[in-house]
Amino acid sequence: MPTYFQRQLDALRAGDAGKLGVLMFTAFLDMVGALMIIPLLPFYAKRFGASDFAVMVLIASFSAMQLVSAPLWGRVSDKYGRKPALLFGLGASMIAYTVFAYADSYWLLLVSRIIQGAGGGTTGVIQAYVADSVAPQHRARGLGWLSSATNAGVAIGPALASFSHKMGPHWPGLIAAILCALNILFALRYLPESHDARARLRTRGARAPMDAVARVAWTDARKPYARLIWMYSVGIGAYYGVNALIVLFLSRHFDVTENSIGFFYAYIAVLAILFRLFLLGRAVDKLGEVRTARLGAFALAIGLVLTPLTRPLAVAHFSWAPFAIVIALVPLGAALNFPSVTALLSRVVGDHERGLYMGVQQTYGGMARVIYPLVAGIASDHIGEASPFWISGALILSTIAIGSGLGGFRRREQAADLEGAAKVMTAVK
Repeated sequence: MPTYFQRQLDALRAGDAGKLGVLMFTAFLDMVGALMIIPLLPFYAKRFGASDFAVMVLIASFSAMQLVSAPLWGRVSDKYGRKPALLFGLGASMIAYTVFAYADSYWLLLVSRIIQGAGGGTTGVIQAYVADSVAPQHRARGLGWLSSATNAGVAIGPALASFSHKMGPHWPGLIAAILCALNILFALRYLPESHDARARLRTRGARAPMDAVARVAWTDARKPYARLIWMYSVGIGAYYGVNALIVLFLSRHFDVTENSIGFFYAYIAVLAILFRLFLLGRAVDKLGEVRTARLGAFALAIGLVLTPLTRPLAVAHFSWAPFAIVIALVPLGAALNFPSVTALLSRVVGDHERGLYMGVQQTYGGMARVIYPLVAGIASDHIGEASPFWISGALILSTIAIGSGLGGFRRREQAADLEGAAKVMTAVK
């Protein structure tokens, strides 16, 4: 195992493993803070007399602000650097957590979510930072390692929230704000800028209008970058759109309560970390990003389609076994698919607009995360409990068709790389 990790680190060193390590720690702390708030948000809202619909407005407000801010943060990072954009996002989160800590009404909770959503559009900036720092052939691996760090935060954040809440309702928000402040200081001291002045200069002279980039997924869907944006958006919407329904499925058929749902989150988070650390890099090395993305989409779709079928398979002493086996396909598919698709997007756009395109990808993905849960809820109420899972599986399988032909693009890109290397060798001789 150490030999495997050494190979992974050696590969990442082709870019800058030090930069990636600092970014991973920054993303980890950011996710710990975020997951200290998310599990408690419905309980706080209910304490102020909010209806179920009002709780969903809190959730949607965060995604809505991300939709607005993601392309803007991508443009800012292309023009002024990744680090300033990331620091502004962390600062917004710190303010949001402080408002959450002292919120004494539903409306202050809403304000905190709006502020955090405005700063939460930096996901594309973080992905662009990885693309800047890691060699093209290792970007999927780098994004997978970054996802592992965030999944570690997912595993730790809810437990820390429950522990701190015992000290008082203000403490989860305050501790999250303190972690965010420490994160800002850490990033200021140790996180170097990955988008240098020369790259920013190219950005000023070669920028596409933001609205033109946003329209490209509709007007030129044949282009590799447009298809990759659609693949990511459809897949991420179908994946996240049934997360809440999985929790309801567990509560209805496996007697899971608020006190035990944390074990489910921990199980999924640990699997996600293991798949990204031990499997993603090997799959990309052996299969390439295109085929790895297809394999991930297939595993994710099968896992979701089979999930509602695990209830009748449960038997007395092994009631969890069928579900645990089937649901493992979900983090497996996500680990293989989404980093590979994002890595491919980083390779088909120019260095000077990478942050912008990744911001647009996050915007389209955010739209899917807002729209599809509503569709899934209607389907569950009016068609049946299993229907949202089956619809999600079909949508995710459709991304394989959307990405048809990308393998040919990758072969042309590799041929161009070889031709360029041959020209360099000829010039040296």
